[in-house]
Amino acid sequence: MRARRATFIKSATERAGFPDHPYPEIAFAGRSNVGKSTLINTLVGVSNLARASNTPGRTRLINWFCVEPAKGPPLAFVDLPGFGYARVSKSMRAAWRPLVESYLSSSAALRGIVVLLDARRGAESEEAELLEWLRAEYLEPIVVVTKADKLPKSKRKPAAAAAGRALGLSRPPLVVSAQTGDGLAELWKAILRATSEPGGKP
Repeated sequence: MRARRATFIKSATERAGFPDHPYPEIAFAGRSNVGKSTLINTLVGVSNLARASNTPGRTRLINWFCVEPAKGPPLAFVDLPGFGYARVSKSMRAAWRPLVESYLSSSAALRGIVVLLDARRGAESEEAELLEWLRAEYLEPIVVVTKADKLPKSKRKPAAAAAGRALGLSRPPLVVSAQTGDGLAELWKAILRATSEPGGKP
């Protein structure tokens, strides 16, 4: 399952630049090297729509894309800046947080947020802190374990279950691979469920 069409809307580095559009939004968040851009591109079937920085952790933009799914009305994918890359200074990492929190707390169009974890690393303190903050903002995340192809098949479900326990989830994360396509249909279903529900935070 892939999108019929996907196009770039806008980038912004501050709240004043956030675009005005009519689509429900699904945001994507994760570590700088978790494979976020690759996953977005694979979901929509456009190889270079979301572009990864040559230097992971340096992108400080929020990017919006209009996506027409295989069925149903258009929606917007929102690519948030990556976090937690060790080679980036603490001051630079701290500068991203107000931008991301400003978006997450202010977007009336936001219907869900996909939080990505590397299958080989699992959940760490930054992911736990992000989920705690999201819940305080009444945002229920769609947690996804990426790069499943990097693990033997026998270890994928245990890795997802361990991440789910570490994050206090009621059910294990989805397990996906942009390389093999595993789990992408289930992720699309979760995205479309989120966008079909009446939105916004209370």
